[in-house]
Amino acid sequence: MSGSEGGPGRRTSGKARTAPWTRPYWATSALDKVRRAIWNQTRRSGQKTQATELKGSRWLLLRNAQDLTANETAKLALVAKLNGPLYRAYLLKEQLRMVFHVGYEEALDSLEHWLQWARRCRIDPFVALARTIAYYRADIEATLLHGVNNGRVESLNTKVRLIARRAFGFRSAQALIALSELTLGGLCPPLPGRQRP
Repeated sequence: MSGSEGGPGRRTSGKARTAPWTRPYWATSALDKVRRAIWNQTRRSGQKTQATELKGSRWLLLRNAQDLTANETAKLALVAKLNGPLYRAYLLKEQLRMVFHVGYEEALDSLEHWLQWARRCRIDPFVALARTIAYYRADIEATLLHGVNNGRVESLNTKVRLIARRAFGFRSAQALIALSELTLGGLCPPLPGRQRP
């Protein structure tokens, strides 16, 4: 499974590396699956007002806890009252997100507690996510220990793609390489007729 394909359950041959920021994405994806399943179940059972409340909660559930406004916090309390499993799924998502925002030792303990909680929560997407995270645990622990990710490489790759887009019509690859080096290499050659500040 590669980080760009994202999502638990899909594997390519071998144990591929994944980007560290995809793991919280996996949790939001699992949370959204839970929300959709509960919403469909509620709607089919004829509870229209409860289904409407749950349907309008998608973006609320995907937001980080510290970014919630007072109205959103009240709506989250309503979701907790209406549907315990959905609120538990939200808490699981938040707990996994917090694993990446604490120190190494605390993160290892938090990850272990999260895995135990997710394995026994009886919410199928999170049980599957716990299996996926257990599979990638060594990679996750290395990310937590070293704090290294490939965000800068991805940023550079995006910039080169934009430069390549501008370079359509150039007669050779050498011109693209020169433009990339000029743009991203940190060089600032003096231009004729211009003075440096």
